[in-house]
Amino acid sequence: LKMSWLYLPLHLLMATCLCHSIKSPTTSSQQSFKTDLSNFYHSLILADGKETTVHLLKDIPKRYYFALEEGRLLAPFSITVTPCDVPIEWSILAYKSPPGFPGKATPGDHNTQEVSKSQKAPSMVSTIFNYKGNSVETYMGMSSHSALYLLEFLSTERDTHITVYLTTDTTSGHLYPELPTDPRIDVIGIGHTTVTLTWKHSPSVLQHRENIQYCLLVNEKHNYKSLCAAETAIRSSGMKLPPTLALSLSPYLLEPQQVMILSNSELSIINKVSSGEVRQVCMGTRNTYTVPNLSPSTQYYFDVFIVNLLTNASAAYTGTFARTLEEPEPKVTELKDGKVIHVVLDGKKQKFYSLQYQARHKKIHFTFQLCQGQIRVHITRNGKTVASENLSGLRYLSLKGKMLDTYLVQLRSTEESNSSVKVQASPHFHKPLFPLLPESLKIKSFSKLRTCRSVTIAWLGTQEESKYCVYRKRIEEDQIWRELQSADRCSGPESRHKSEKVLCKYFYDLNLQRAVTTETIKGLQAGTFYLFDVYLFGPSGIPVRYHSKVVKTRKKC
Repeated sequence: LKMSWLYLPLHLLMATCLCHSIKSPTTSSQQSFKTDLSNFYHSLILADGKETTVHLLKDIPKRYYFALEEGRLLAPFSITVTPCDVPIEWSILAYKSPPGFPGKATPGDHNTQEVSKSQKAPSMVSTIFNYKGNSVETYMGMSSHSALYLLEFLSTERDTHITVYLTTDTTSGHLYPELPTDPRIDVIGIGHTTVTLTWKHSPSVLQHRENIQYCLLVNEKHNYKSLCAAETAIRSSGMKLPPTLALSLSPYLLEPQQVMILSNSELSIINKVSSGEVRQVCMGTRNTYTVPNLSPSTQYYFDVFIVNLLTNASAAYTGTFARTLEEPEPKVTELKDGKVIHVVLDGKKQKFYSLQYQARHKKIHFTFQLCQGQIRVHITRNGKTVASENLSGLRYLSLKGKMLDTYLVQLRSTEESNSSVKVQASPHFHKPLFPLLPESLKIKSFSKLRTCRSVTIAWLGTQEESKYCVYRKRIEEDQIWRELQSADRCSGPESRHKSEKVLCKYFYDLNLQRAVTTETIKGLQAGTFYLFDVYLFGPSGIPVRYHSKVVKTRKKC
Protein backbone atom coordinates (compact mmCIF):
# COMPACT_ATOMS: atom_id res chain seq x y z
CA LEU A 1 0.00 0.00 0.00
CA LYS A 2 1.55 3.28 -1.18
CA MET A 3 0.68 6.26 1.00
CA SER A 4 2.56 9.38 1.85
CA TRP A 5 3.08 9.85 5.59
CA LEU A 6 1.43 13.26 5.29
CA TYR A 7 -1.91 11.66 4.52
CA LEU A 8 -2.10 9.24 7.41
CA PRO A 9 -4.84 10.24 9.83
CA LEU A 10 -3.32 12.64 12.30
CA HIS A 11 -3.94 10.50 15.41
CA LEU A 12 -2.37 7.45 13.68
CA LEU A 13 0.55 9.60 12.59
CA MET A 14 1.11 10.73 16.17
CA ALA A 15 0.74 7.22 17.52
CA THR A 16 3.29 5.98 14.98
CA CYS A 17 5.68 8.74 16.03
CA LEU A 18 5.41 7.80 19.68
CA CYS A 19 5.69 4.10 18.98
CA HIS A 20 8.81 4.39 16.85
CA SER A 21 10.41 6.89 19.18
CA ILE A 22 10.54 4.11 21.76
CA LYS A 23 11.88 1.46 19.44
CA SER A 24 14.58 3.47 17.72
CA PRO A 25 17.22 6.01 18.76
CA THR A 26 16.24 9.59 18.04
CA THR A 27 18.37 12.57 17.31
CA SER A 28 17.68 15.88 19.02
CA SER A 29 16.16 17.20 15.79
CA GLN A 30 13.85 14.22 15.58
CA GLN A 31 12.84 14.69 19.19
CA SER A 32 12.17 18.39 18.50
CA PHE A 33 10.05 17.48 15.50
CA LYS A 34 8.05 15.01 17.58
CA THR A 35 7.45 17.69 20.22
CA ASP A 36 6.48 20.33 17.69
CA LEU A 37 4.16 17.91 15.94
CA SER A 38 2.12 17.65 19.13
CA ASN A 39 0.75 21.07 18.19
CA PHE A 40 -1.43 19.29 15.65
CA TYR A 41 -3.45 17.57 18.40
CA HIS A 42 -5.64 20.71 18.68
CA SER A 43 -5.47 21.83 15.04
CA LEU A 44 -8.14 21.81 12.36
CA ILE A 45 -7.84 21.07 8.68
CA LEU A 46 -7.97 24.22 6.53
CA ALA A 47 -10.24 23.70 3.52
CA ASP A 48 -8.72 24.28 0.10
CA GLY A 49 -10.57 26.70 -2.21
CA LYS A 50 -13.05 27.90 0.39
CA GLU A 51 -13.17 31.02 2.56
CA THR A 52 -13.17 30.03 6.24
CA THR A 53 -14.40 32.26 9.08
CA VAL A 54 -12.23 31.89 12.19
CA HIS A 55 -13.37 33.15 15.60
CA LEU A 56 -10.54 34.07 17.97
CA LEU A 57 -10.68 34.43 21.74
CA LYS A 58 -8.32 36.92 23.33
CA ASP A 59 -4.82 35.51 24.02
CA ILE A 60 -5.81 31.99 22.92
CA PRO A 61 -4.07 30.88 19.70
CA LYS A 62 -5.98 28.94 17.09
CA ARG A 63 -4.27 26.61 14.63
CA TYR A 64 -5.12 25.12 11.23
CA TYR A 65 -3.03 22.82 9.05
CA PHE A 66 -2.97 21.78 5.42
CA ALA A 67 -0.84 19.73 3.02
CA LEU A 68 -0.69 19.12 -0.73
CA GLU A 69 -2.36 16.27 -2.52
CA GLU A 70 -0.22 13.18 -2.93
CA GLY A 71 1.87 13.03 -6.06
CA ARG A 72 2.48 16.77 -6.46
CA LEU A 73 6.14 17.52 -5.73
CA LEU A 74 6.00 21.31 -5.91
CA ALA A 75 2.95 23.46 -6.42
CA PRO A 76 2.09 27.09 -5.78
CA PHE A 77 -0.39 28.02 -3.09
CA SER A 78 -1.67 31.25 -1.58
CA ILE A 79 -3.22 32.18 1.75
CA THR A 80 -5.25 35.37 2.26
CA VAL A 81 -6.12 36.50 5.80
CA THR A 82 -8.64 39.31 6.38
CA PRO A 83 -8.90 40.74 9.92
CA CYS A 84 -12.47 41.90 10.60
CA ASP A 85 -11.77 44.10 13.62
CA VAL A 86 -8.62 44.56 15.69
CA PRO A 87 -5.02 43.79 14.60
CA ILE A 88 -4.03 40.14 14.89
CA GLU A 89 -0.84 38.10 14.73
CA TRP A 90 -0.58 35.18 12.36
CA SER A 91 2.21 32.97 11.05
CA ILE A 92 2.84 29.99 8.75
CA LEU A 93 5.06 27.14 9.98
CA ALA A 94 6.39 24.39 7.70
CA TYR A 95 7.00 20.91 9.16
CA LYS A 96 9.31 18.82 6.97
CA SER A 97 9.95 15.07 7.32
CA PRO A 98 13.59 14.45 8.34
CA PRO A 99 15.61 11.78 6.52
CA GLY A 100 15.21 8.49 8.33
CA PHE A 101 12.17 9.67 10.23
CA PRO A 102 10.22 6.64 11.45
CA GLY A 103 7.42 5.84 9.06
CA LYS A 104 9.24 7.15 5.96
CA ALA A 105 10.86 4.50 3.78
CA THR A 106 14.52 4.95 2.77
CA PRO A 107 15.50 3.72 -0.74
CA GLY A 108 16.92 0.19 -0.57
CA ASP A 109 15.72 -0.32 3.00
CA HIS A 110 12.84 -2.80 3.31
CA ASN A 111 12.55 -2.41 7.05
CA THR A 112 10.83 0.92 7.72
CA GLN A 113 11.27 0.50 11.46
CA GLU A 114 15.08 0.59 11.23
CA VAL A 115 16.69 4.05 11.20
CA SER A 116 20.25 4.66 10.01
CA LYS A 117 22.19 6.08 12.93
CA SER A 118 24.63 7.71 10.54
CA GLN A 119 21.88 9.96 9.09
CA LYS A 120 21.84 13.38 10.66
CA ALA A 121 18.42 15.03 10.77
CA PRO A 122 18.30 18.59 9.43
CA SER A 123 16.11 21.34 10.87
CA MET A 124 12.53 20.13 10.44
CA VAL A 125 10.45 23.14 11.60
CA SER A 126 10.65 26.62 10.08
CA THR A 127 8.55 29.76 10.20
CA ILE A 128 8.11 30.87 6.60
CA PHE A 129 5.85 33.89 7.23
CA ASN A 130 4.53 35.99 10.08
CA TYR A 131 2.51 39.22 10.24
CA LYS A 132 0.94 41.53 12.80
CA GLY A 133 -1.70 44.14 11.91
CA ASN A 134 -5.22 44.63 10.59
CA SER A 135 -4.53 44.83 6.85
CA VAL A 136 -5.59 42.16 4.36
CA GLU A 137 -2.45 40.13 3.69
CA THR A 138 -1.76 37.42 1.09
CA TYR A 139 1.15 34.96 1.23
CA MET A 140 2.15 33.09 -1.94
CA GLY A 141 4.60 30.21 -1.88
CA MET A 142 5.56 26.79 -3.22
CA SER A 143 4.45 23.73 -1.32
CA SER A 144 6.31 20.43 -1.08
CA HIS A 145 4.61 17.04 -0.74
CA SER A 146 6.95 16.30 2.17
CA ALA A 147 5.86 19.31 4.22
CA LEU A 148 2.94 19.87 6.52
CA TYR A 149 1.87 23.49 7.08
CA LEU A 150 0.51 24.98 10.27
CA LEU A 151 -1.27 28.35 10.43
CA GLU A 152 -1.43 29.99 13.85
CA PHE A 153 -3.68 32.99 14.65
CA LEU A 154 -3.67 35.10 17.81
CA SER A 155 -5.62 38.15 18.98
CA THR A 156 -4.10 40.01 21.94
CA GLU A 157 -6.60 42.89 22.15
CA ARG A 158 -10.03 41.26 22.37
CA ASP A 159 -12.25 38.53 20.95
CA THR A 160 -12.59 38.93 17.21
CA HIS A 161 -13.04 37.06 13.95
CA ILE A 162 -11.15 36.80 10.67
CA THR A 163 -11.57 35.13 7.30
CA VAL A 164 -8.95 32.82 5.79
CA TYR A 165 -8.77 31.69 2.17
CA LEU A 166 -6.39 28.95 1.03
CA THR A 167 -6.07 27.87 -2.58
CA THR A 168 -3.67 25.59 -4.45
CA ASP A 169 -5.46 26.17 -7.76
CA THR A 170 -4.01 29.33 -9.26
CA THR A 171 -5.17 28.66 -12.84
CA SER A 172 -8.97 28.77 -12.60
CA GLY A 173 -9.40 32.33 -11.41
CA HIS A 174 -9.62 34.09 -8.06
CA LEU A 175 -12.19 34.08 -5.28
CA TYR A 176 -11.53 37.77 -4.65
CA PRO A 177 -12.06 40.38 -7.34
CA GLU A 178 -8.81 41.85 -8.64
CA LEU A 179 -7.70 45.37 -7.81
CA PRO A 180 -6.10 47.60 -10.43
CA THR A 181 -2.37 48.28 -10.23
CA ASP A 182 -3.23 51.69 -8.75
CA PRO A 183 -6.02 51.02 -6.19
CA ARG A 184 -6.30 54.59 -4.94
CA ILE A 185 -9.56 56.59 -4.83
CA ASP A 186 -9.23 60.08 -6.29
CA VAL A 187 -11.25 63.06 -5.07
CA ILE A 188 -12.05 65.14 -8.16
CA GLY A 189 -14.63 67.54 -6.74
CA ILE A 190 -15.63 69.00 -3.36
CA GLY A 191 -18.69 71.13 -2.64
CA HIS A 192 -20.59 72.29 0.42
CA THR A 193 -22.73 69.13 0.49
CA THR A 194 -21.14 66.87 -2.16
CA VAL A 195 -17.90 65.04 -2.88
CA THR A 196 -17.11 63.50 -6.28
CA LEU A 197 -14.91 60.39 -6.39
CA THR A 198 -13.35 58.32 -9.14
CA TRP A 199 -11.23 55.17 -9.20
CA LYS A 200 -9.62 52.91 -11.80
CA HIS A 201 -11.60 49.92 -13.02
CA SER A 202 -10.95 46.49 -11.58
CA PRO A 203 -9.78 43.92 -14.18
CA SER A 204 -12.59 41.71 -12.83
CA VAL A 205 -15.19 44.19 -14.11
CA LEU A 206 -13.94 43.76 -17.66
CA GLN A 207 -13.98 39.96 -17.40
CA HIS A 208 -17.13 39.30 -15.34
CA ARG A 209 -19.18 42.50 -15.66
CA GLU A 210 -22.53 40.90 -14.82
CA ASN A 211 -21.27 39.41 -11.54
CA ILE A 212 -19.24 42.35 -10.23
CA GLN A 213 -20.24 45.68 -8.72
CA TYR A 214 -18.69 48.56 -6.81
CA CYS A 215 -19.95 49.50 -3.35
CA LEU A 216 -19.06 52.71 -1.52
CA LEU A 217 -18.95 53.22 2.24
CA VAL A 218 -19.09 56.76 3.67
CA ASN A 219 -18.58 57.57 7.35
CA GLU A 220 -17.23 60.29 9.62
CA LYS A 221 -14.85 58.15 11.72
CA HIS A 222 -12.07 56.49 9.70
CA ASN A 223 -11.30 54.29 6.70
CA TYR A 224 -11.82 50.54 6.73
CA LYS A 225 -9.37 48.04 5.20
CA SER A 226 -12.00 45.40 4.42
CA LEU A 227 -15.73 45.06 4.02
CA CYS A 228 -16.02 42.72 7.00
CA ALA A 229 -14.14 45.27 9.15
CA ALA A 230 -16.68 47.92 8.18
CA GLU A 231 -19.63 45.63 8.93
CA THR A 232 -18.13 44.67 12.30
CA ALA A 233 -17.67 48.34 13.26
CA ILE A 234 -21.28 49.16 12.38
CA ARG A 235 -22.59 46.18 14.34
CA SER A 236 -20.50 47.13 17.38
CA SER A 237 -22.22 50.51 17.44
CA GLY A 238 -25.44 48.74 18.43
CA MET A 239 -26.84 48.03 14.99
CA LYS A 240 -27.82 44.83 13.26
CA LEU A 241 -26.37 45.08 9.76
CA PRO A 242 -27.34 42.86 6.82
CA PRO A 243 -24.67 40.15 6.48
CA THR A 244 -23.37 41.21 3.07
CA LEU A 245 -23.37 44.74 1.78
CA ALA A 246 -23.76 43.79 -1.85
CA LEU A 247 -26.39 41.08 -1.55
CA SER A 248 -28.49 41.98 1.47
CA LEU A 249 -29.68 45.45 0.54
CA SER A 250 -33.36 44.62 0.68
CA PRO A 251 -36.13 46.48 2.54
CA TYR A 252 -37.23 43.61 4.77
CA LEU A 253 -33.75 43.36 6.31
CA LEU A 254 -33.59 46.99 7.38
CA GLU A 255 -33.51 47.93 11.03
CA PRO A 256 -35.33 50.97 12.49
CA GLN A 257 -32.00 52.88 12.44
CA GLN A 258 -31.61 52.26 8.72
CA VAL A 259 -33.02 54.16 5.76
CA MET A 260 -33.00 52.69 2.24
CA ILE A 261 -32.95 54.89 -0.86
CA LEU A 262 -33.42 53.53 -4.39
CA SER A 263 -32.86 55.95 -7.27
CA ASN A 264 -31.28 55.79 -10.72
CA SER A 265 -30.38 52.11 -10.26
CA GLU A 266 -28.43 52.94 -7.09
CA LEU A 267 -29.26 51.23 -3.82
CA SER A 268 -28.28 53.12 -0.69
CA ILE A 269 -28.57 52.30 3.00
CA ILE A 270 -28.03 55.00 5.60
CA ASN A 271 -27.29 53.74 9.12
CA LYS A 272 -27.92 56.10 12.04
CA VAL A 273 -25.13 55.42 14.52
CA SER A 274 -23.82 57.30 17.54
CA SER A 275 -20.76 58.52 15.64
CA GLY A 276 -22.83 59.88 12.75
CA GLU A 277 -24.23 58.42 9.57
CA VAL A 278 -22.68 55.43 7.83
CA ARG A 279 -23.82 55.45 4.24
CA GLN A 280 -23.55 52.50 1.87
CA VAL A 281 -24.13 52.82 -1.87
CA CYS A 282 -23.80 50.16 -4.56
CA MET A 283 -23.63 51.69 -8.05
CA GLY A 284 -23.03 48.74 -10.38
CA THR A 285 -19.90 49.05 -12.49
CA ARG A 286 -19.64 52.85 -12.62
CA ASN A 287 -16.27 54.09 -11.38
CA THR A 288 -17.23 57.74 -10.80
CA TYR A 289 -19.73 58.81 -8.16
CA THR A 290 -20.89 62.03 -6.54
CA VAL A 291 -21.88 61.55 -2.89
CA PRO A 292 -24.87 63.86 -2.19
CA ASN A 293 -26.53 65.30 0.92
CA LEU A 294 -23.41 65.67 3.05
CA SER A 295 -23.04 68.21 5.84
CA PRO A 296 -20.95 71.33 5.19
CA SER A 297 -17.55 71.71 6.85
CA THR A 298 -17.40 68.00 7.80
CA GLN A 299 -14.65 65.45 7.20
CA TYR A 300 -15.79 62.21 5.59
CA TYR A 301 -13.96 58.95 4.92
CA PHE A 302 -14.63 57.05 1.69
CA ASP A 303 -13.99 53.37 1.00
CA VAL A 304 -14.72 51.54 -2.27
CA PHE A 305 -15.13 47.77 -2.36
CA ILE A 306 -15.26 45.61 -5.48
CA VAL A 307 -17.72 42.80 -4.74
CA ASN A 308 -18.22 39.43 -6.45
CA LEU A 309 -21.98 38.81 -6.36
CA LEU A 310 -21.57 35.05 -6.84
CA THR A 311 -19.09 34.40 -4.03
CA ASN A 312 -19.77 37.37 -1.68
CA ALA A 313 -15.99 37.96 -1.71
CA SER A 314 -14.69 41.53 -1.89
CA ALA A 315 -11.51 43.53 -2.22
CA ALA A 316 -10.90 47.02 -0.85
CA TYR A 317 -9.47 49.97 -2.69
CA THR A 318 -7.17 52.28 -0.72
CA GLY A 319 -9.53 54.55 1.20
CA THR A 320 -9.45 58.32 1.09
CA PHE A 321 -10.99 61.25 2.94
CA ALA A 322 -12.18 64.77 2.18
CA ARG A 323 -13.66 67.73 4.01
CA THR A 324 -16.71 69.45 2.58
CA LEU A 325 -16.58 73.19 2.10
CA GLU A 326 -17.79 75.54 4.79
CA GLU A 327 -21.36 76.68 4.39
CA PRO A 328 -21.47 80.28 3.21
CA GLU A 329 -23.09 82.85 5.42
CA PRO A 330 -26.82 82.80 4.73
CA LYS A 331 -27.95 85.63 2.53
CA VAL A 332 -30.11 88.17 4.34
CA THR A 333 -32.71 89.99 2.26
CA GLU A 334 -33.73 93.44 3.41
CA LEU A 335 -37.42 94.09 4.03
CA LYS A 336 -38.63 97.55 3.09
CA ASP A 337 -41.76 99.30 4.40
CA GLY A 338 -44.86 97.98 2.67
CA LYS A 339 -42.97 95.95 0.06
CA VAL A 340 -44.12 92.35 -0.47
CA ILE A 341 -41.48 89.62 -0.84
CA HIS A 342 -42.41 86.18 -2.22
CA VAL A 343 -40.16 83.51 -0.67
CA VAL A 344 -39.87 79.94 -2.06
CA LEU A 345 -38.30 77.40 0.33
CA ASP A 346 -36.63 74.12 -0.64
CA GLY A 347 -38.06 71.45 1.67
CA LYS A 348 -35.27 68.96 0.95
CA LYS A 349 -32.47 71.24 2.16
CA GLN A 350 -34.36 72.36 5.30
CA LYS A 351 -32.49 75.67 5.36
CA PHE A 352 -33.58 78.97 6.87
CA TYR A 353 -34.34 81.92 4.60
CA SER A 354 -33.50 85.16 6.39
CA LEU A 355 -35.14 88.58 6.06
CA GLN A 356 -33.98 91.69 7.94
CA TYR A 357 -36.02 94.76 8.80
CA GLN A 358 -34.90 97.91 10.61
CA ALA A 359 -37.76 99.66 12.40
CA ARG A 360 -38.39 103.32 11.84
CA HIS A 361 -41.33 103.30 14.25
CA LYS A 362 -42.02 101.71 17.59
CA LYS A 363 -44.88 99.52 16.32
CA ILE A 364 -44.22 97.06 13.51
CA HIS A 365 -46.77 95.00 11.63
CA PHE A 366 -45.67 91.71 9.95
CA THR A 367 -48.00 89.97 7.48
CA PHE A 368 -47.49 86.39 6.26
CA GLN A 369 -49.60 84.76 3.55
CA LEU A 370 -48.85 81.04 3.27
CA CYS A 371 -48.99 80.06 -0.39
CA GLN A 372 -47.93 76.40 -0.42
CA GLY A 373 -46.76 73.72 2.00
CA GLN A 374 -45.99 74.23 5.68
CA ILE A 375 -43.64 76.90 7.03
CA ARG A 376 -42.24 77.81 10.42
CA VAL A 377 -41.35 81.43 11.18
CA HIS A 378 -38.88 82.62 13.82
CA ILE A 379 -38.52 86.34 14.58
CA THR A 380 -35.81 87.93 16.71
CA ARG A 381 -35.43 91.56 17.79
CA ASN A 382 -31.84 92.62 18.43
CA GLY A 383 -30.94 88.92 18.80
CA LYS A 384 -33.76 87.99 21.22
CA THR A 385 -36.68 85.79 20.15
CA VAL A 386 -40.03 87.61 20.03
CA ALA A 387 -42.12 85.13 17.99
CA SER A 388 -41.84 81.53 16.78
CA GLU A 389 -44.72 79.52 15.27
CA ASN A 390 -45.99 77.51 12.32
CA LEU A 391 -47.83 79.57 9.71
CA SER A 392 -51.34 78.81 8.55
CA GLY A 393 -53.23 80.76 5.92
CA LEU A 394 -52.94 84.49 6.54
CA ARG A 395 -51.15 85.59 9.72
CA TYR A 396 -50.68 89.07 11.22
CA LEU A 397 -48.07 89.75 13.89
CA SER A 398 -47.92 93.16 15.62
CA LEU A 399 -44.78 93.84 17.63
CA LYS A 400 -43.83 96.83 19.79
CA GLY A 401 -40.24 97.89 20.36
CA LYS A 402 -37.98 100.90 19.86
CA MET A 403 -37.04 102.90 16.84
CA LEU A 404 -34.08 101.46 14.90
CA ASP A 405 -34.63 98.00 16.38
CA THR A 406 -33.36 95.27 14.02
CA TYR A 407 -35.75 92.41 13.30
CA LEU A 408 -34.53 89.14 11.75
CA VAL A 409 -37.25 86.95 10.20
CA GLN A 410 -36.21 83.34 9.52
CA LEU A 411 -38.43 81.03 7.46
CA ARG A 412 -38.06 77.26 7.05
CA SER A 413 -40.15 74.62 5.28
CA THR A 414 -41.36 71.91 7.67
CA GLU A 415 -42.03 69.34 4.95
CA GLU A 416 -39.92 67.78 2.20
CA SER A 417 -41.84 69.40 -0.67
CA ASN A 418 -41.29 73.03 -1.57
CA SER A 419 -43.17 75.70 0.37
CA SER A 420 -43.75 79.38 -0.36
CA VAL A 421 -44.97 82.44 1.52
CA LYS A 422 -45.52 86.16 0.94
CA VAL A 423 -44.08 88.50 3.59
CA GLN A 424 -44.65 92.19 4.32
CA ALA A 425 -43.33 94.41 7.10
CA SER A 426 -44.61 97.93 7.72
CA PRO A 427 -45.39 100.47 10.44
CA HIS A 428 -48.62 99.67 12.24
CA PHE A 429 -50.49 102.57 10.68
CA HIS A 430 -49.53 101.55 7.12
CA LYS A 431 -52.39 100.81 4.71
CA PRO A 432 -53.20 97.08 5.02
CA LEU A 433 -51.81 94.93 2.23
CA PHE A 434 -54.51 92.28 2.45
CA PRO A 435 -58.26 92.71 2.66
CA LEU A 436 -60.23 92.29 5.84
CA LEU A 437 -60.80 88.56 6.22
CA PRO A 438 -63.87 86.62 7.37
CA GLU A 439 -63.73 84.23 10.30
CA SER A 440 -63.32 81.28 7.93
CA LEU A 441 -62.04 80.88 4.38
CA LYS A 442 -63.92 77.61 3.80
CA ILE A 443 -66.39 77.14 0.95
CA LYS A 444 -69.55 75.21 1.81
CA SER A 445 -71.65 73.17 -0.62
CA PHE A 446 -75.26 72.08 -0.10
CA SER A 447 -75.78 68.41 -0.89
CA LYS A 448 -79.59 68.73 -1.03
CA LEU A 449 -79.34 71.51 -3.57
CA ARG A 450 -77.09 69.54 -5.91
CA THR A 451 -78.59 68.52 -9.24
CA CYS A 452 -77.25 66.87 -12.37
CA ARG A 453 -76.60 70.28 -13.90
CA SER A 454 -75.96 72.64 -10.97
CA VAL A 455 -74.25 73.09 -7.61
CA THR A 456 -74.93 75.65 -4.86
CA ILE A 457 -72.04 76.96 -2.77
CA ALA A 458 -71.73 79.55 0.04
CA TRP A 459 -68.95 81.49 1.74
CA LEU A 460 -68.53 84.09 4.48
CA GLY A 461 -67.99 87.80 3.80
CA THR A 462 -66.96 90.76 5.99
CA GLN A 463 -68.22 94.16 7.13
CA GLU A 464 -66.13 95.77 4.38
CA GLU A 465 -67.45 95.91 0.84
CA SER A 466 -65.19 93.70 -1.24
CA LYS A 467 -65.08 91.98 -4.58
CA TYR A 468 -65.49 88.18 -4.83
CA CYS A 469 -64.79 86.14 -7.98
CA VAL A 470 -65.83 82.49 -8.45
CA TYR A 471 -63.95 80.04 -10.65
CA ARG A 472 -64.68 76.41 -11.54
CA LYS A 473 -62.59 73.63 -13.06
CA ARG A 474 -63.62 70.17 -14.19
CA ILE A 475 -61.32 67.45 -12.81
CA GLU A 476 -61.07 63.67 -12.67
CA GLU A 477 -61.45 61.77 -9.42
CA ASP A 478 -57.79 60.68 -9.37
CA GLN A 479 -56.71 64.34 -9.68
CA ILE A 480 -58.49 65.58 -6.56
CA TRP A 481 -55.70 64.99 -4.03
CA ARG A 482 -53.00 66.44 -6.28
CA GLU A 483 -55.06 69.55 -7.07
CA LEU A 484 -55.79 70.25 -3.42
CA GLN A 485 -52.19 69.65 -2.30
CA SER A 486 -50.51 71.65 -5.04
CA ALA A 487 -52.86 74.63 -4.96
CA ASP A 488 -51.00 77.94 -4.67
CA ARG A 489 -53.07 79.98 -2.24
CA CYS A 490 -51.20 83.15 -3.21
CA SER A 491 -51.92 82.94 -6.91
CA GLY A 492 -54.72 85.12 -8.24
CA PRO A 493 -57.22 84.75 -11.07
CA GLU A 494 -54.50 85.76 -13.54
CA SER A 495 -53.21 82.18 -13.31
CA ARG A 496 -56.61 80.76 -14.33
CA HIS A 497 -57.97 80.12 -17.81
CA LYS A 498 -60.66 82.58 -18.88
CA SER A 499 -63.13 79.75 -19.49
CA GLU A 500 -62.97 78.82 -15.78
CA LYS A 501 -64.38 82.15 -14.60
CA VAL A 502 -68.03 81.95 -13.43
CA LEU A 503 -68.76 85.44 -12.02
CA CYS A 504 -67.61 88.35 -9.86
CA LYS A 505 -69.78 90.13 -7.28
CA TYR A 506 -69.58 92.72 -4.47
CA PHE A 507 -71.21 92.34 -1.07
CA TYR A 508 -70.86 93.08 2.64
CA ASP A 509 -72.95 93.20 5.77
CA LEU A 510 -72.35 95.21 8.93
CA ASN A 511 -73.89 92.34 10.86
CA LEU A 512 -71.33 89.54 10.66
CA GLN A 513 -74.03 86.99 11.42
CA ARG A 514 -75.62 87.83 8.04
CA ALA A 515 -72.37 88.30 6.08
CA VAL A 516 -72.94 85.13 4.06
CA THR A 517 -73.54 84.83 0.36
CA THR A 518 -74.58 81.90 -1.83
CA GLU A 519 -74.26 81.22 -5.51
CA THR A 520 -75.75 78.54 -7.75
CA ILE A 521 -73.44 77.52 -10.59
CA LYS A 522 -75.36 76.13 -13.54
CA GLY A 523 -74.48 74.50 -16.85
CA LEU A 524 -72.57 71.59 -15.35
CA GLN A 525 -72.40 67.95 -16.53
CA ALA A 526 -73.99 65.08 -14.62
CA GLY A 527 -71.84 62.79 -12.45
CA THR A 528 -68.78 65.06 -12.79
CA PHE A 529 -66.26 66.42 -10.26
CA TYR A 530 -65.70 70.19 -10.18
CA LEU A 531 -63.11 72.24 -8.30
CA PHE A 532 -64.49 75.60 -7.05
CA ASP A 533 -62.39 78.59 -5.95
CA VAL A 534 -63.39 81.99 -4.53
CA TYR A 535 -61.02 84.99 -4.64
CA LEU A 536 -61.46 87.95 -2.28
CA PHE A 537 -60.06 91.34 -3.41
CA GLY A 538 -59.33 94.16 -0.94
CA PRO A 539 -58.46 97.84 -1.46
CA SER A 540 -54.86 97.03 -2.46
CA GLY A 541 -56.03 94.69 -5.20
CA ILE A 542 -54.09 91.71 -3.81
CA PRO A 543 -56.40 88.65 -3.72
CA VAL A 544 -56.90 86.12 -0.97
CA ARG A 545 -57.94 82.66 -2.14
CA TYR A 546 -60.50 80.68 -0.16
CA HIS A 547 -59.85 76.98 0.43
CA SER A 548 -60.69 75.03 -2.73
CA LYS A 549 -63.85 72.91 -2.68
CA VAL A 550 -64.52 69.79 -4.77
CA VAL A 551 -68.17 68.93 -5.50
CA LYS A 552 -69.64 66.16 -7.67
CA THR A 553 -72.91 66.71 -9.53
CA ARG A 554 -75.61 64.08 -9.27
CA LYS A 555 -75.37 61.25 -11.74
CA LYS A 556 -79.14 60.77 -12.08
CA CYS A 557 -81.92 63.21 -11.46
